[in-house]
Amino acid sequence: MNSGGAEGDIDGDADWGVIELVEHARPVSRRLPDAVGRELAASRIVEAAPDPYAAGLWTLRAGSKVGAVRVEAAGEEPVTLRITPKVAIGRLFFLLGYSLDPRGWRDGDVDVAQHRELLPALAHAFERQVERALGRGLLQGYQATEEASLVVRGRIREAEQIRRRFGAALPVEIAYDEFTTDIAENRLLRAAVERLLRLPGVPRDVRARLLHQRARLADVTPLVRGQELPQWRPTRLNSRYRHALHLARAILDGASAEHRAGALRVDGFLFDMNKLFEDFVCVALREALAPYGGRGSLQARGVHLDEDDAIRIRPDFVWYGERGTPLAVADAKYKAGRPEGYPEADLYQMLAYCTALGLGAGHLVYAKGNAPHTSHQVRRAGTVLHQHALDLDQEPAGLLSDVAELVREMARGATV
Repeated sequence: MNSGGAEGDIDGDADWGVIELVEHARPVSRRLPDAVGRELAASRIVEAAPDPYAAGLWTLRAGSKVGAVRVEAAGEEPVTLRITPKVAIGRLFFLLGYSLDPRGWRDGDVDVAQHRELLPALAHAFERQVERALGRGLLQGYQATEEASLVVRGRIREAEQIRRRFGAALPVEIAYDEFTTDIAENRLLRAAVERLLRLPGVPRDVRARLLHQRARLADVTPLVRGQELPQWRPTRLNSRYRHALHLARAILDGASAEHRAGALRVDGFLFDMNKLFEDFVCVALREALAPYGGRGSLQARGVHLDEDDAIRIRPDFVWYGERGTPLAVADAKYKAGRPEGYPEADLYQMLAYCTALGLGAGHLVYAKGNAPHTSHQVRRAGTVLHQHALDLDQEPAGLLSDVAELVREMARGATV
């Protein structure tokens, strides 16, 4: 099917199959099974509404979620939505990588130039990182194990022996540390590999390489769906795994669309560009402010608008001084909501943050769209509300340089 770009783009005579949309582009009309259209509307993957004048046609508009998702209705051909981000795939991966690991990620660590769509690029990038991680063999570590055994190994769990065995000599309840490949790092890699293998749209050559990686991880315990993801911490020993683990977490941690709704099955992978931009801005601000001292708090807690602490507010980023005094506040906004400039509601929200934190200035950070940097001084209050725009299409060095300039504005006059 044709890519959605123009207002009123209608393809009513074509069968459903693959529908291509562009993030925040104009709506398109496509013929869909009613059950699929209703599921898309309910899940908020895209904005979806039936055409009141043409039976079977649905108006679809992509928002901030990008990626690919397939919806299958009983007795119908599956419908695949491919939502392309406006930012280049390579730049998207820089934003993702920097927000996950700002000090260890370099632009070029993930080569996705050959892929124009998000899911194929993600699968390719992850498989290449897994290959680098496992190229020298699987990482091993000590795994705490508790079991009943006929042979004493490690230490005897005396309390459990009495409670479970009632004085019997065998089997023995024991605990020991086993040196094994069945550790959190390998479990995460296996789970992410298997997740990608279930998704539609992974290229055949990448799928073949992922199957090879799954075979390497065959002795690792698979994660049960719904199980809490195992935790790992960076060490010198797992440094070669680090990029692969960060991507695995992104694949597994709430970014997928996979569920059944009655006779429907929804399966896919989506990034929310709002969250990705917010994460990048907050991490980049924290890193750029580090030389100034103090600490940066992402999704700041404990901030209330009223004296009774009944109205809780949560700025995206607050910079605190050494004594815990707020020094600056910022909020990330991926897309301006009005063609003529920034949304006024953002200014009211930032004014509330500044008032609650006792700050004379606040900073709204947008992805560059339809307005340049500007500022407003609030009448009678004197509070200055800054609105900054970051150009995501530029090279990473230029993007981080713009963040550094923004930070200099935030730090001006602040005493840590």
